[in-house]
Amino acid sequence: MKLIFAGTPEFASVALARLLAAGFQVPLVLTQPDRPAGRGMKLQASPVKQLALEHHIAVAQPRSLRLDGKYPEDAAAAREAIEAAQADVMVVAAYGLILPQWVLDVPRLGCLNIHASLLPRWRGAAPIHRAIESGDTETGVTIMQMDAGLDTGDMLLVERLPIRSMDTTGSLHDRLAVLGGRLIVEALEIAACGGLTAQKQPAVGVTYAHKIEKAEAAIDWAAPAETLARRVRAFNPFPGAATALAGEAMKVWAAHAEDAASGRAPGEVLAADADGIRVATGAGVLVLTELQRAGGKRLAVGDFLRGFALAPGQVLAAAPSRMEGR
Repeated sequence: MKLIFAGTPEFASVALARLLAAGFQVPLVLTQPDRPAGRGMKLQASPVKQLALEHHIAVAQPRSLRLDGKYPEDAAAAREAIEAAQADVMVVAAYGLILPQWVLDVPRLGCLNIHASLLPRWRGAAPIHRAIESGDTETGVTIMQMDAGLDTGDMLLVERLPIRSMDTTGSLHDRLAVLGGRLIVEALEIAACGGLTAQKQPAVGVTYAHKIEKAEAAIDWAAPAETLARRVRAFNPFPGAATALAGEAMKVWAAHAEDAASGRAPGEVLAADADGIRVATGAGVLVLTELQRAGGKRLAVGDFLRGFALAPGQVLAAAPSRMEGR
């Protein structure tokens, strides 16, 4: 089977690597244009582009696929490349561009999407973050037949995955990426034999995983400790939960909730030692165990406190999510 692959970040590159290892022909890869990254803000190729070039696969990086949009020349060139590839199917994973109907119609078997949720829960841009933030106990991967809607297509294969109590978006992402790579190979192998069965998504239970904004990282100490603990895990590694003391910002990378009444104002430090920084919240206590100062390294709480004095009675405040050295 010959396929076109469309994807951009690490989640997608794991799937592409699995498809190549399984022996599928991939004459063309679509990925986002190179973006500035790092301290020097130099243009950097996406993980999918890097992998494609290592395997000598042709790469197209249109800014849009809309023939009537802002970049019609990009879309026209991409259309020529897609049609020339004569692929049986297009596999899409976290590509980042909307596929217009003409793209969906070109491959014989259409376009299959690797989506990191149990559809119809968490359609949209940030399903992994939102599942952790909302306290879901399980997630999974859905292989979906794409249509013109936002993650509304028929489901082809679904596999569940438990969310562990200390999972971060980073750790859950890695497990889902591996699962997605395995599941898309299974789906294509079944499709080659004509055995895939499409199932409509349920009409109930639809939720949307809106894009993560940096402003969400600021810790609101008036929220319950359990909510804040989930947000710390959900925003690790991006954008990182943020707080401040006397105007100095810091990131909180690991924390857990204690169901204990403090009787203190939200944000007040109750204790600070190598076991954790205990902070009063709107309900319960949040125990901070891994932190980072602006421009510094992530440190376990004991090491962090050796260079940053905290004492009971001091009050932490919300901080801007932007920090140098993140």
